[in-house]
Amino acid sequence: MIQVEEKYSYDDVLLIPSYADFLPGEASVKTRLAGDIWLNAPIISAAMDTVTEYQMAIALALEGGAGVIHRNLSPEEQAQQVGRVKRYLNWIISSPVVVQKGQTVADVEKIMTDTGVTGLPVLDGTILCGIITNRDMRFCSDLSQKVEDVMTTNLILERGTPTVETARDKFDKHRIEKLPVVDNGGHLTGLITVSDMEKHKNFPMAAIDDSGSLVVGAAVSPNDYMQRIPLLKAKGCNFVVLDTAHGNSLSVMQAIEGIKKNFDILVVGGNVSDGDGARRLIDAGSDAIKVGVGPGSICTTRIVAGIGVPQLSAVYESAEVAQKFDIPVIADGGIKYSGDITKAIAAGASCIMVGNLFAGLKEAPGKEVIFEGRIFKQYRGMGSIGAIKEGSGDRYQMKKDDEPVPEGIEGRVPFKGELKPYLNQLVTGLQKGMGYCGCRTIEQLRSYKKFVKISSAGLRESHAHDVNITQEAPNYSRY
Repeated sequence: MIQVEEKYSYDDVLLIPSYADFLPGEASVKTRLAGDIWLNAPIISAAMDTVTEYQMAIALALEGGAGVIHRNLSPEEQAQQVGRVKRYLNWIISSPVVVQKGQTVADVEKIMTDTGVTGLPVLDGTILCGIITNRDMRFCSDLSQKVEDVMTTNLILERGTPTVETARDKFDKHRIEKLPVVDNGGHLTGLITVSDMEKHKNFPMAAIDDSGSLVVGAAVSPNDYMQRIPLLKAKGCNFVVLDTAHGNSLSVMQAIEGIKKNFDILVVGGNVSDGDGARRLIDAGSDAIKVGVGPGSICTTRIVAGIGVPQLSAVYESAEVAQKFDIPVIADGGIKYSGDITKAIAAGASCIMVGNLFAGLKEAPGKEVIFEGRIFKQYRGMGSIGAIKEGSGDRYQMKKDDEPVPEGIEGRVPFKGELKPYLNQLVTGLQKGMGYCGCRTIEQLRSYKKFVKISSAGLRESHAHDVNITQEAPNYSRY
């Protein structure tokens, strides 16, 4: 007789409340994403072409999470998007955009247009000799003039290794916007900007790396990582995600081994759905494990292929193995409410990845559409026909000239406004769950695992019932 195991989705269970000696707002949601990368909110956005480009990645990282730039872009465009995220916030810009003495104002104008940078240090070789800003060029009608004839030469500098305090003192005292950093020989070693200082002050929870820039990741595949990763690393990408639907496969293991051998970069392997897949990815060298085969709202893999593991059980079983090796697990898909985040982390995940919940936000790249008087945004799975035609077919083991057999759909989701207030609803909901469980930290919640199975009647009882909703809540919708 066939032995059928019982597995669970988020809706099948609830967490049992426990004693707490703290308020929910005191719970820390800081977590490790992979390697030495830490987030101040345990949420990353999916590498989908209607979810994450640089706007989403910037907005999410400023609030403590991280975005993964999708790969339905050319390698060059994907790297440029990563570069825009990394340039948005810095402490000391170690490789600022510069111009050389002898170049013309026309050259400077083009560089400023191409990069969006409005103040360029002027170098004589590697020696700093001035700085030119758009303010210096405002009344310059002769574009053939040399930069040394227009630049500012009376500079305020930082020498050696500056501190936040010394830099802030110079900005306050001299009312400048750019503060070059030089060594004792006058060689330019970096640049500090007042806008970066203000951003650090305004976004104290931002997820930043050791250089003070925002954390960002990018998707690669077993077929293109050798082409993409050098470009991504040159722009400062913090981690790459193997963007495949079936992570427990030879090509993925070989790709992880190849990445770890050839590049010094953190790699997230996936997707898998059990301990066996997690162990194989760890043995191959993966720095984090992404779990989820078919739980996404626009994914039809389980129906088309007849495979999959309900997401809560998949996370639990993968995390049981990964925790033995101190490898973080990312729960990818199936999150409908903030309570599902609490359940995913209690099952062993370090953070969660979402697509649907973010697709309706202003920062998502999907187009806005109006339907029956309401604003929606386009949202599609990377296994949908449209996404496959634009390059994501290899994610589902399809060859370039194969007839598409989609494992996802295209649809629309309600417009939800900007990311910041919406993310606050998710994170605060998680903190409320941590408070009910008596868990002050993500690590404590990961070890909690006090679940109770509920029936369909229990699920109905959990939702709003026996009432007509007259005022929508920002964190709850039944449909």
